Amino acid sequence: MVYISRSLEKIVLEVSKEYPVVLVTGPRQVGKTTMLQKLMEGTDRGYVSLDDLNERNLAKTDPELFLQLHKPPVLIDEVQYAPELFTYIKIYADKNRSNGDFWLTGSQAFKLMQGIQESLAGRAAVLSLTSLSQAEVYGNRLEPFVPDMKKLSARSRERKPANVGEIFDRIYKGSMPAVISGQNKNTHIFYSSYVTTYIERDVRALSDSIDSLKFLHFITAVAARCGQLLNIADIARDADINQKQVKSWLS
Repeated sequence: MVYISRSLEKIVLEVSKEYPVVLVTGPRQVGKTTMLQKLMEGTDRGYVSLDDLNERNLAKTDPELFLQLHKPPVLIDEVQYAPELFTYIKIYADKNRSNGDFWLTGSQAFKLMQGIQESLAGRAAVLSLTSLSQAEVYGNRLEPFVPDMKKLSARSRERKPANVGEIFDRIYKGSMPAVISGQNKNTHIFYSSYVTTYIERDVRALSDSIDSLKFLHFITAVAARCGQLLNIADIARDADINQKQVKSWLS
């Protein structure tokens, strides 16, 4: 699979010089791990994933031993599975005062941010990675957007305009790295599987009482209103749930 450069790379390297912990959050499969593994090539940084049940069990039951086996600098993937690590990461960071020791990734923002706020406040730089931007997809210069007419004019001259058909093709294809890179060619299967995984793993991790089919109807109703004013009553009617549930699920 061809690696696609991300605009966040520069920021990760910059904050690694200023904070002992760098946390990259974002939805599943947007390229968090891929980006960080690319940045650690040629370095002595280790890697461990808590998707591995043995590693996860050790991190939860004996976090001190886990950090002895996986000495910093280290990239810990899917760290939300073992919030027990946060306290020991804090102790290590305070004792050694070495920036960039821990690179962390996590997909479940609710649990993740709760642990960060409780244990690593002031010690962690929290960055968010989303799916690919159009600049990243088409290999344009990765510079911040600046509302300046001269810079915008220069920017537009560098880029090839897209016609209506190309715009709709981009919208339909989406911007997930696996699709854009060609790793997954059937977009219908990819996104259908993605939604199923999100509901059955991430949503259920927050609450076992959520009805999967009702939640699917809910996110479908929300997606159909993208770009519109939020109307709780309309979403509740279309998803066949009450307004209290809509407010809860939106959060």
